[in-house]
Amino acid sequence: MATAYEKIVLVTRKTRLQQLVERFNSRGQAKFYIEHAGGDFGDYQREDDAYARALELLHRGLDLGVKVHAIERRLVPTFLFAPTDLVVAVGQDGLVANVAKYVGAQPLVPINPDPARFDGVLLPFQAPQARAAVGRVLAGTARYREITLAEARLADGQRLLGFNDLFIGARSHVSARYTLAVGGRREVQSSSGVLVSTGAGSTGWLSSVFHMAAGIAAFTGGSAGTPPALGWEDPRLVYVVREPFASRHSQVGLVAGVVGPGEALTVESQMPSGGVIFSDGVEADALAFDAGAVATIGAAAQRTRVVVA
Repeated sequence: MATAYEKIVLVTRKTRLQQLVERFNSRGQAKFYIEHAGGDFGDYQREDDAYARALELLHRGLDLGVKVHAIERRLVPTFLFAPTDLVVAVGQDGLVANVAKYVGAQPLVPINPDPARFDGVLLPFQAPQARAAVGRVLAGTARYREITLAEARLADGQRLLGFNDLFIGARSHVSARYTLAVGGRREVQSSSGVLVSTGAGSTGWLSSVFHMAAGIAAFTGGSAGTPPALGWEDPRLVYVVREPFASRHSQVGLVAGVVGPGEALTVESQMPSGGVIFSDGVEADALAFDAGAVATIGAAAQRTRVVVA
């Protein structure tokens, strides 16, 4: 078929069993370690088997006259995606989030390799449906959702995208010190860090923060709100300051809010060392955020095109 795409990039991930075998050098040693610790090695094996079956189906089903190039997740940050690439990600929801930041405007087809194990909020297709989904992209008849990304940009030009969320704080469990400014207000804070969520991430880490607040409110007899209902395409972001500490030198007036279209949240680090900004829970893919660094955070101009039908 005539198509604008020259290559299918198949992004895979290592299963827990594969990671254990790498760690202990053999399947037998991995099995001994898990069972000696009281774990169920069979669960690791079943997950690995399901993933292998899904990949086998994909390699057969994606024989569509277009070259298929497979890469492992750890290579994604340094892989150069071309305008003629069509990207297929096979794994948990987190894999989609981690891949989406790097593919640019290229179509992303998410595949759930194990529906009995993974919720698949971001995974509309199962392995047997991959051929039809990719075929629609190649034919130009696929349906997409364009998902808003968050962006943190430093004064020196460095930037980091977040599919679900961005975290700004300290690398360890010590308090983060910084100045936060939004909507014409500004205050010095000490906290466990600032979480900035997209609509796609609003049912993840952000929701857990609100669940915690609701539990504390119930314990104290108060009331707690619910997170704003944001769709994947919503251009707004939600920020929450985690465990803000009130003192003579730190305030707690700016604890949560919405960053609207065209607006920005500004954070200036006051941490001598150990400050960090990371996205989607991946601490290895981060920006250093030490004293003097200023981050401007808002919705990114770039959006992710996820195939949904």
